[in-house]
Amino acid sequence: MATTDAPAPAPPSATEPVDADKSLNELLSELTNDFSSLVSTHVELAKVEIKEEVKKAGKGAGLLSGAAVAALFTLLLLSFAAAWGLSEIVPEGVAFLIVGLAWGVAAAAMAWVGRQRLAETKVPEKTVEEVKEDAQWIRRQTS
Repeated sequence: MATTDAPAPAPPSATEPVDADKSLNELLSELTNDFSSLVSTHVELAKVEIKEEVKKAGKGAGLLSGAAVAALFTLLLLSFAAAWGLSEIVPEGVAFLIVGLAWGVAAAAMAWVGRQRLAETKVPEKTVEEVKEDAQWIRRQTS
């Protein structure tokens, strides 16, 4: 079999268009399709990544819930132990009342501090204003 020594094709010039025969409409159509494809690909990637992160977050939330239940039981049992320990000094009913009042004071203090912190929080006014402006712009575009 004979081989011919044909010259290798020259690399495309950086100054010449790749698709010189295509019209502007065709090029814009291709650009739109390529951009649409790119956006779709990124959306799919984001969905996959978010799904994985949500799964991790769900497992973490489950573990935190289990820890909260265990902490509640621990607190309950330690409260009973404290009350029975106090019952060696004072009558049993008074001991449980003391422990119950201590928890009541702690709950009231946490509620008071929490309410103050919530009252100090502010709505992100700038973001709310920008969202309202965006909504108005969209309404104008669609009407």
